[in-house]
Amino acid sequence: MNSSSFYKLKYLITLLAGLILTSCQPLHIPNSLNELVAGKVLKLATVYGRTTYYIGPEGPLGFEYELAKGFADYLGIELQVYPFYSYPALLAQISSGHMNIGASGDAITPAVSSQYKLGPAYQQVSHKLVFRQGEERPRTLADITDTLLVVEGSSHAQTLLHEATEKPDLIWQSTPDKDAEELLQMVAEGALPYTLADSNALAIQRRRYPQLSIGFTVRPLLPVAWLLNPSQDDSLRAALIEYFGLIQQNGRFRVLEDKYFGHIRKFNYVDTRSFIQAAKTELPLYKEWFKQYAGDNDWRLLAAMSYQESHWQPDAVSVTGVKGLMMLTRNTAMDMNVTSRIDAEQSIRGGAQYFSSLVSRIPDRIPHPDRVWMALAAYNIGMGHLEDARVLTERQGASPDLWVEVKQRLPLLRQKKYYRTTKYGYARGDEAKQYVENIRRYFDTLVWLEERHTAGLEDKLKNHTKLMPSP
Repeated sequence: MNSSSFYKLKYLITLLAGLILTSCQPLHIPNSLNELVAGKVLKLATVYGRTTYYIGPEGPLGFEYELAKGFADYLGIELQVYPFYSYPALLAQISSGHMNIGASGDAITPAVSSQYKLGPAYQQVSHKLVFRQGEERPRTLADITDTLLVVEGSSHAQTLLHEATEKPDLIWQSTPDKDAEELLQMVAEGALPYTLADSNALAIQRRRYPQLSIGFTVRPLLPVAWLLNPSQDDSLRAALIEYFGLIQQNGRFRVLEDKYFGHIRKFNYVDTRSFIQAAKTELPLYKEWFKQYAGDNDWRLLAAMSYQESHWQPDAVSVTGVKGLMMLTRNTAMDMNVTSRIDAEQSIRGGAQYFSSLVSRIPDRIPHPDRVWMALAAYNIGMGHLEDARVLTERQGASPDLWVEVKQRLPLLRQKKYYRTTKYGYARGDEAKQYVENIRRYFDTLVWLEERHTAGLEDKLKNHTKLMPSP
């Protein structure tokens, strides 16, 4: 154990002992945190999902995973992840003590909170009744006339169990063979009339399936928290309280929440549907050029920028005179040796080179992806105005190196109270903020479309191989 972890552990034990003594309870020396740190391994029980845990191109990802990895690092021990395929199996492993923490991203219902110890609540979600756009909208559970299917053992199932005590005629089913994402996909494709979804998961899936619609809120504002073994002492819980307090204070939690949820909570049905359709019909015309000129950047990010700029229309012209797929100014085009801004290949090349130059001008200490989001903002309003926003951020006591902080100050560049104190003056910073958030949403959708396309090709290849005659 390193010295930092030792002093953190010593402090937590002292704090917990003091709490026990002041509450006039018999002295009980906690041991769950001692045993955890001595074993040098934190065992995390979770489920697969975009916001929980999955293996990305460069390794493990997921909101719950990154939070848990941060906690393991805070304790100075290794994180081991155990993804389970059902909520009942996950809960059983927490109850038995085989897992230290359960982090499924699922809401905490009263039934669960009465059976488990909980870490601090770090988010709130609501349960929504989801149906397919174009079908008759249900407004209460009494309007449900067809199959309502949820994941077995999930908070959605617990919500319906609770509702059924007051509505004995309520008909619903649960399944152990599908996860929440699959059920939402089934609703979107017309294979399932209804399901329940929490507001976080639904926000993500509506970027992929804009036809998902909300009937009504079944249960509002349930907390999200980690589960702990109910029979252990409070030392591990005390460590969690301190950890979440620390990452709230230093901004790390806001950074992670923005990374996974910050850009998806606003939804526009028409825009999302139009983008997915354009990705099928217009993007293939320019895809290879985006790949060719992306350089160190993800070609899908470049394509998302282009859609935000021109909706992939090579002859697009704005009222300010910028032109082409990447909406280059005359001066930028000259700097990038672009002779025709409405030539698709030249525009993509010039826009990619200019964006790369902006990324390189962001201070090296700013990590990915924050430096990318800041470079996007600079592409929209200029590097000078971005620096003004970063100065305002620092003046207000926040970190100018965190996008989650800087984006909150960009709209201030429209207010005389603030822009008169900056070097470059007035700017439409609110538009730059929205510009970046739109591109992030388009990028996420493109990543998902590409993954789905790749998976489809792999399935076709497998089927073709099976059909080939044996030699």
